[in-house]
Amino acid sequence: MTSPQRSYTAPCPGCGAPVEFRSAQSTHAVCGFCRSTVVRDGATLARVGKMAELFEDHSPLQLFARGAYQQRPFALVGRLQFRGPSGAWTEWNCLFEDGASAWLAEDNGAYVLALPAPFGRSVPKPDQFRIGATTAVNGKTYQVASNETVALVAAEGELPKLPPLHAPFAMVELRSADNEVLSLDFGSTPAAASRGRPIALDELRFTGLKDGNVKTEQGRQFNCPRCGAAIEVQFTQSKSVTCRACHSLIDLSQGIGGELAHAEQDEPVEPLVPLGSVGQLQGVHWQVVGYQNRVGTEPDDPDEHFGWDEYLLYNAKRGFSFLVDSSEGWSLVKPVTGAPNPGADFATATYLGTTYRQQYAYKAQTNFVAGEFYWPVERGQRTFNRDYAKGDSLLSMEETPRERTWSMGSRLASIEIVRAFKLEGKKDAVQRGDAGPTTPSGGGTGCGCATIILILLLIFIVVAMLKACEDENWARGSGSGYTSGGSGYSGSGGGFHK
Repeated sequence: MTSPQRSYTAPCPGCGAPVEFRSAQSTHAVCGFCRSTVVRDGATLARVGKMAELFEDHSPLQLFARGAYQQRPFALVGRLQFRGPSGAWTEWNCLFEDGASAWLAEDNGAYVLALPAPFGRSVPKPDQFRIGATTAVNGKTYQVASNETVALVAAEGELPKLPPLHAPFAMVELRSADNEVLSLDFGSTPAAASRGRPIALDELRFTGLKDGNVKTEQGRQFNCPRCGAAIEVQFTQSKSVTCRACHSLIDLSQGIGGELAHAEQDEPVEPLVPLGSVGQLQGVHWQVVGYQNRVGTEPDDPDEHFGWDEYLLYNAKRGFSFLVDSSEGWSLVKPVTGAPNPGADFATATYLGTTYRQQYAYKAQTNFVAGEFYWPVERGQRTFNRDYAKGDSLLSMEETPRERTWSMGSRLASIEIVRAFKLEGKKDAVQRGDAGPTTPSGGGTGCGCATIILILLLIFIVVAMLKACEDENWARGSGSGYTSGGSGYSGSGGGFHK
């Protein structure tokens, strides 16, 4: 890669190996040999400490891989690894040939390319950003999507910034309705702002990527802290895993070793789609790596419960998605980068030009967990959810005190699940109330002729039954014979969320 800037190479103060600075904007580097943290002051390098080892994150990216964004070639010259309450992620330092730089954030198979952006005014303190609140930046409206305390845990290569290792600082994410992300990094003074959008790895036309998605097994096998059974962790980014022998839920967020926090699960739930199953949905090959059974309650009626299942799916290039099994059918959804714009009282939500209507609002709780998850799952974990729909297209919101996430996807016919995961023997159990021949085409709200005939037939049958009951009660002299036992409908959208 050629550059109009002069590169600078000097011996590492720790071991003497060459340390190269390709950008005039870079002030720090991590020696690839002894992992010394090196700060540059003009032509002088000083060693200010030693950087922790990088954690293996399955990334296909690596230092010096080359790509192009909007026909501008760049190279990956450094990376930072952060950890927060919701998990860990990586940010790659992209150096363009013209000397400009950008950050490529990588989080569990999803990517956002962000460029430095002026905030336009003095940045408020982190505690002034309330989850779900809106704020205007340079005339554009954003929602506060997350506000977490994070820390740098490792780094390598050439870097324009380097917050102190393991020193906590605030990271705030603002998201817009047109899929833009504005990140505020309070690890420096003043806070650094960057603006980006989600991007697929293929769009960046990378060369020099890793040959495969091979993980290292070192340190990823251990014994269950409750029953002693051997446990193997498939994904190094997993923050929780369950024991297949005793079903204990084990917290991996602090790493493996010592006393692992764990929670007993005495009432296991057997998933319809077995863990480890591989199947093709919507043209993508997915592996089932996690399972949750969740319970919801109506906000105004805590005694009204309903349940649904969520399967965490993984694909090496697509990252993670969720297969949801609810009383209303199956759906495939994926977290989105942007923030849909809710209407008055959250009755509607608009995202990328489409308006969805709210179907359900409810409190949700995790009841049972199996497999691996990239965030720290806890039994009893609570969220507040809203589910929206337009035809077969779905949009969902899930909120905790520190984060609001949105997901979108679409409904799937039960037969697609049967075929994808070879569940012919469980066909009846997998069957849900899918759209049938009486469903109007086009996802509209009108009724077809067959639907009208069916409704009229049902009305006729109900009237006849009521008439028969009324005649019988009259004959017995027992009054009207009508009792209100409540409907058997739970009112649940069944969490087509995530």
